[in-house]
Amino acid sequence: MKKGGDAVNKRRVMVVEDDSAVLETVQIMLGDKYEIIPATNGEEAVKKYKMFKPDVVLMDVMMPVMDGVEATKEIKKIDPQAKIIGLTAYARKKGKELLDAGALEVVEKPFTRRQLIEVIEKYLE
Repeated sequence: MKKGGDAVNKRRVMVVEDDSAVLETVQIMLGDKYEIIPATNGEEAVKKYKMFKPDVVLMDVMMPVMDGVEATKEIKKIDPQAKIIGLTAYARKKGKELLDAGALEVVEKPFTRRQLIEVIEKYLE
């Protein structure tokens, strides 16, 4: 174990969100508890998944370049055991697509810190 506040003991959570305000909010909500790996679109998420192998991925659905559904499919090809949780304001419509692509669950926006931690912890056990 290293000293000096390194994130050695923190679990890695990748947050994939194109809205910078939402991304920053989630980083603030969760940064004290998890090592946060930010990504702003699905293509970046796939690359960072390969590099960092996060414990859990929080995946927005509607994004430029590559949406959350396609990114989820690509990550699941790389790692069928990947733990991906969808984040969307369009839970009814887009949530099913994300679940069909391999997400474990979908959390509807707006969400609370408590909701995010509960769903993350459920899949870290």
